Amino acid sequence: MDLGLKDRVYIVTGASRGLGNASARALVTEGAKVVVSSRDEKAASGAAEELGPGAVGVAADNADPSAPERLIGAAREHFGRLDGVLVSVGGPAPGWAADNTDEQWQAAFDSVFMGAVRMARAAAAALPEGGVIGFVLSGSVYEPIPGLTISNGLRPGLAGFAKSLANELGPRGIRVVGLLPGRIDTDRVRELDALSGDAPAARAASESHVPLRRYGTPEEFGNAAAFLLSPAASYLTGVMLPVDGGARHGF
Repeated sequence: MDLGLKDRVYIVTGASRGLGNASARALVTEGAKVVVSSRDEKAASGAAEELGPGAVGVAADNADPSAPERLIGAAREHFGRLDGVLVSVGGPAPGWAADNTDEQWQAAFDSVFMGAVRMARAAAAALPEGGVIGFVLSGSVYEPIPGLTISNGLRPGLAGFAKSLANELGPRGIRVVGLLPGRIDTDRVRELDALSGDAPAARAASESHVPLRRYGTPEEFGNAAAFLLSPAASYLTGVMLPVDGGARHGF
């Protein structure tokens, strides 16, 4: 299937590694151009270099109110247009309700929540009909994940914002979608497994709850993201797609 991504232009935040990077890679593979961002300038430029001539790296912190306009400006300057945005950001600090500090909550709110809201608002004003705004969220939208209390508090609220935005932008022909990764084999998930004190046992226990009995690969997540962001998914909006090997169904 031709996803219709050739020469379309996307911004992917938090794309120097993990799910953001996998999504940017899938978009480029299908012929799209991407502006990839990271808080670290070297990481952003390195990711763009690895992705090839269809990518440009920009140092931008999702928590910075000026980041959206700079990223949109970079897309227009380098590629002459903007067709979509995928908002991805590293997960907030792990911990339990009694342990996470006010400072950890505030930092996560600024980057995970308000950063995504600002990026989506700026994109909504810049995108033409047929544009798309995507959010990388979490399975915690439906089911809290033990030990990730801050994420459990923020991701569902952001999903609610995304659904509201889908209703508001639908009449303009702009779609809004969310992806809910389960246990995808990234550095972040391996770090979370290690917090148990026995990473192999934690992984085995998690895989036992996945109908496919394995963690997903970043490439599998990236392919799902590329499809949802593409014209091939033109009648999908307001949807929150679990990319979890059937884990939600498994419960």
